[in-house]
Amino acid sequence: MKVILKQDVKALGKKGEIKEVSDGYARNFLLPKNLAIEATAGNLKILAEVKENAIQKEIREEAEAKALAERLKGLTITFKAKTGENGRLFGSITAKEVAEQIVKLAKVELDKRKLAIDDAIKTLGDHPVKIHLYKGVTTEVIVKVEPEQ
Repeated sequence: MKVILKQDVKALGKKGEIKEVSDGYARNFLLPKNLAIEATAGNLKILAEVKENAIQKEIREEAEAKALAERLKGLTITFKAKTGENGRLFGSITAKEVAEQIVKLAKVELDKRKLAIDDAIKTLGDHPVKIHLYKGVTTEVIVKVEPEQ
């Protein structure tokens, strides 16, 4: 019997795959546990539509991420901070603060987890910060830290 997997099944396959299994395995395990559905013509058509919609969604999200990357490219964010000797900050500038400034300046939704800051910024000067927007789509902004007068 041919079935379409609705979920990942260990030692059988991944969600959305069409598999040939024994009738008893399908009737007694896969179908009652709602792990698979029978591969009829109608169900195959629905599966094809779902896959096509997923591809279109991915293409649309990637295009939006590329447009956002172009908007953010070369953006400079300036922070004023109290400093001690040798240009060290009292405190630090975190990914959350950088993300909030990007949202304020560029008027876009951005999660702080998309920023690639290893540690908080603790020195004066220009610091490049990478932003991972989508699979393979990244951009870079400059965080400029100046001393507070």
